Amino acid sequence: MDSNMSIYSTLLTLEALDISPSYILPVFMFGTLTYCTILFFNITLLLTIAFNQKLHKPMYILLFNMPINDMVGASALLPHMMSTLLSQNRSITYSACCLQAFFIHLYGSGTLLILGAMAYDRYIAICRPLKYNTVMSPNKLLKIILTVWTTDVATVGSIVALNYRQEICTTRIVDSFCNNPSLMKLICGDTRLNNYYGLSVSVLLSCLALFIMFFTYIHILITCVSKRQSDAKRKAIQTCGTHLVVYLCLVFSLLFALISHRFDNVPKYLRGVFGASVMIFPPFINPLIYGLRTKEIQQNIHTFFRKKVFQS
Repeated sequence: MDSNMSIYSTLLTLEALDISPSYILPVFMFGTLTYCTILFFNITLLLTIAFNQKLHKPMYILLFNMPINDMVGASALLPHMMSTLLSQNRSITYSACCLQAFFIHLYGSGTLLILGAMAYDRYIAICRPLKYNTVMSPNKLLKIILTVWTTDVATVGSIVALNYRQEICTTRIVDSFCNNPSLMKLICGDTRLNNYYGLSVSVLLSCLALFIMFFTYIHILITCVSKRQSDAKRKAIQTCGTHLVVYLCLVFSLLFALISHRFDNVPKYLRGVFGASVMIFPPFINPLIYGLRTKEIQQNIHTFFRKKVFQS
């Protein structure tokens, strides 16, 4: 294929979903319902935090970023995938593909960074309670949030930009959605720089977030155990255990989806399942784990719906 192909006007072809025609409509309805449920859960959590002054605390302000990030990930994947499934049109422009890849990776790395910031907040609150108001002051909280999003946009933007500025020699995307590894496989010539840089950033962010999570939660457990309060132990173990399990599942899926592109013998359906699950299950589960299971948020959600919905 001509290596001088215009990447801005080229139509790419996504990998087929391999769904039997008799199952297309049920899968479309299930996917649409899943997306609407994700939006409902996350918007409910956002509005509850935004409209209740009692929840304008560092813990909930950091949590406020999670549903925003989750909706970015789900919206980058599901609407286009459901449209492709229903119309059976697997074409996408190169620019749109790069944009989808940007938002998908923005969601992935953003999840890791936000979870790290939330873990740090809980560490200060439980292990350094006397310094909490100083460490998590409004100005410092704003700096933490800006650092999270700036780091997220800068790292993901630089990774996608390395591919976007290259010529392409093929129009076949090896996944059912666009991501950086699949874009890299379109490029003519040597892609070692793109490969090493993207993989290094992914591993670095994952290891950094993993270190923060383990460091903070181990200290939280030690603090709760040393206080010899059974209720505090139970809550800490339940919270830390749940968060770590969800986090480890997320990291495993992310790393598998990214690293599997480096090996040709990995089944494409397995790679696709892991890749899509990262953008479907966390946005569905996170509001339940980090928000709706929190007693204070539950109470305010009930109050919000009574005042804003049923009495309107």
